Amino acid sequence: MTNLQENEKPIAVFDSGLGGLTVFREILRQLPDENLIYFGDTARVPYGSKSRETIIHYTEQILNFLRTKEVKAIVVACNTVSAYALEELKDRVEVPIIGVVKPGAYAAVKQTKTRRIGVMGTEGTVRSGLYPTYIHEIDPSVLVFQKPCPLIVPLVEEGLWDDPLTTEAVRRYTRVFREEHIDTVIMGCTHYPLVRDTIRKVLGDDVTLVNPAYETTAALRRVLEEKGLLRTMDAPVTGPPYRFYVSDDPEKFKEFASRVLRFEIPEPRKIDIEAY
Repeated sequence: MTNLQENEKPIAVFDSGLGGLTVFREILRQLPDENLIYFGDTARVPYGSKSRETIIHYTEQILNFLRTKEVKAIVVACNTVSAYALEELKDRVEVPIIGVVKPGAYAAVKQTKTRRIGVMGTEGTVRSGLYPTYIHEIDPSVLVFQKPCPLIVPLVEEGLWDDPLTTEAVRRYTRVFREEHIDTVIMGCTHYPLVRDTIRKVLGDDVTLVNPAYETTAALRRVLEEKGLLRTMDAPVTGPPYRFYVSDDPEKFKEFASRVLRFEIPEPRKIDIEAY
């Protein structure tokens, strides 16, 4: 294949469910000429409370599916998968694969002034300890305070972004950050940027919020540039620019995704992920 043909291949973004749409949205903003595929494992969400072995098994199936789409790069838009499966599986993938944990950790260390960082995450992400590991590789002197926030994902997926229930959940979960005088908080789940305003209201303007979606997309751009895989504006149109796949409930996904992305998305296709 020619380089141009390689450039025209899509980038795949996958998540355990809907939260990865915040990463998809950021890629749209930073890399508007790229063709994108999104897969949400909506039948098996949430991943945060599942075992490492189960998460690796699910991820293997998703990667097998994405291979059939001839993608040029894969973005793991799920903190739990990035924490548990990325290092295990990245050598089995023929294309660049980028997770959200390492870019988020780097951004937090770069921005903290007091060297006191908080991490909001799923139970799985917190249990993995990967954020503290990456942070301490960069700066061993940083103090890291982690807090699992299991209720936020279902509240977000129910569309309760501005609801008092969500505000109260955020207030309870982040109490430790206020007590420990944290100056930087990593939103360590791709759902959390959808309630960024609520988190900001609870924590105050003096706390820096790190959205790993932004840093992950910047890392993706660097990789594509290094490998000569960036799609150019004048590349021929070879199909729909955005395709969406889910493992369950495409109607709910379409409604949610259209709200997050602020345009009417094409009809998502339901697939049997267990077949992969």
